[in-house]
Amino acid sequence: MRLLYSPLSPFARKVRVLAMEKGLSDRLTVETIAPFQDESLRLLNPLNKVPTLVLEGGETVFDSAVIADFVDGLSEPRLIPTVQPGRRRALTLEAAADGLGDASILIVRERMRPEAQHRQDLFDRQLRAVHAALDLFEAADLPSDRFEIAEIAIAVQLAYLDVRQVVAWRPGRPALSAWYDAVSKRTSMIATDAAAG
Repeated sequence: MRLLYSPLSPFARKVRVLAMEKGLSDRLTVETIAPFQDESLRLLNPLNKVPTLVLEGGETVFDSAVIADFVDGLSEPRLIPTVQPGRRRALTLEAAADGLGDASILIVRERMRPEAQHRQDLFDRQLRAVHAALDLFEAADLPSDRFEIAEIAIAVQLAYLDVRQVVAWRPGRPALSAWYDAVSKRTSMIATDAAAG
């Protein structure tokens, strides 16, 4: 299987961390591609986004949540809970993390525009989403003894906030900060840290 990715993409990193946590990294061949720029990606994924997974037969799977679900189903134990209410909680937290990531990327892209063209309404709207998601995670009582899809999704997005300097998220969130400091030392997080490499 070929995983097309961008090293700084938190969504692609989510898939890579999950695969590593499951011991499936050797089943993925990772290939760097420039989303939105390399039109060859559009032939595989009409959205021209990463991550995109290309299966042996040529079928493509896209959207990080769908790819993570596919990879998780390749072996036991499952890192996406299969029983309610744990499944619902995990997928809801994953969705919140992905939404935080979408908002963060919009902020980063807007900052790349000339300052005179910045849209303050976009910054304000997306920053509200980022802070609301962070507050949700602070209150979520994230476990230190489990690292499944919800925790993976949150951890990679927090790392993205740091590397892109989207927002100072630690002040006022001691539980989330302590949790992230612990999980960021996991082998899967260290091995997939593009900013460190």
